Amino acid sequence: MSELIKLLEADNATRRADHPAFQAGDTVNVHVKIREGNKERIQVFTGTVIQRRNPNTNGETFTVRKVSNGVGVERIFPILSPNLDKIELVRKGVVRRARIFYLRGKQGKAARIKEKK
Repeated sequence: MSELIKLLEADNATRRADHPAFQAGDTVNVHVKIREGNKERIQVFTGTVIQRRNPNTNGETFTVRKVSNGVGVERIFPILSPNLDKIELVRKGVVRRARIFYLRGKQGKAARIKEKK
């Protein structure tokens, strides 16, 4: 049984290797496959990563936040989801925390994150 689990985890590790290394505070473009009826298209969700849960495991997820028409929108993506087409790193952010939930209470210039040079 444990050999089967190790085999599955090794297979998923190769799928995870094609994603860039990112962390909280980084701005990413997440290309998501959307099914509408029998058609499938790719939609890009651009925002700031506010957390990564269970990093380097098969159950890893990350939360991306953006502000759309003055309303904050957050989406949680499983890193191994077949609906994720690709993840692009737009810019690296400088934050001191692993989970930056304080962005939820900020807006405008106060919600900016410094860029790593």
